[in-house]
Formats: sequence, C-alpha cells, structure tokens
Amino acid sequence: MSGPECCENPPALRSRNGHGSVLELGGFNTYVSGPPTSKHAILFVSDVYGYEAPNLRKLADKVAAAGYYVVVPDFLCGDPYTTDKPLSIWIQSHGTEKGFEDAKQVVAALKDRGISAIGAAGFCWGAKVVTELAKSDNIQAAVLLHPSLVKVDDMKGGQICQNFS
Repeated sequence: MSGPECCENPPALRSRNGHGSVLELGGFNTYVSGPPTSKHAILFVSDVYGYEAPNLRKLADKVAAAGYYVVVPDFLCGDPYTTDKPLSIWIQSHGTEKGFEDAKQVVAALKDRGISAIGAAGFCWGAKVVTELAKSDNIQAAVLLHPSLVKVDDMKGGQICQNFS
C-alpha cells in the first residue's frame, strides 16, 4: 500500500466540475464525458478520493476529447476517504472485491448501450479493481496508475500477463 504522504493532501471535492455530466449507469452515479455515440469506452476506477476529484474529471475530459466515452462511477457510494479517520479503517468498509463486482455491473451497462470495446484505468485503490477486471473477458485493455494493494500474484492468471512468471 502507498505511504501516508499519499493521503496527507486530499483534493477539494466539488460535485460540479468538469465538462461532462453525472448520470446513473449500472446503478451508480457516474461522471460521463465524451460522445455517447462512441463504440469505445474507458472506465476510470478512482482512487480513495472518489469520482468527484477534480483532477480525475479533468483527465476523463481529456481522454474523452480523443473520441472515447469515458465513465467514472462512484464505486465509493458517496463516501470517499477523508482524513477524519485512519485510512486502514476506511479501507475495511471499501473493499476492492466489492469494487470489482460493482465494476462488472457498469461494464454490462456499457455493453447494453452498444459499446463494443472497453478499456479500464485504475488509480491507486482502483488499480486492484482493474487488475481483477483484466483477468476476465470484461475489458479489452487495462492501465494501472499508481497501483495500491496490487501484488505480483494479482498479475497471474486470466488474460492479464498470461506468460507472467
């Protein structure tokens, strides 16, 4: 897991930032940006600060400007990490296993919308979720950014690094 310095300077969260909009997708409030008619989507799985983090939304908007339909679901269900309690306590009620199950719902909703290819980017906490997605046939591409909670054994199996040893 990342060191404490990663959580010492949390972003100021605002619900109205970015060029996209918030709608329901797969049962989750989701920041969406980009052309809704695109057949290619990118799923962003946030870090512990959640889907309202301004820099995450700015990055989603930049990727969307390249023609992708970018979705950033609120897998933390309105409860992003704050410095009010220790991160170790917060993590206990925000497991990546549930994040993986939740992500499968969003992927299914994207496929129902006619999306033909889905990539996923996991940031810190979200990297573990994306690692699990990549071991299945849910997504076609995966990127891990500042991965936390991911171990070498997580890379084995499925379609991710099939020859990893």
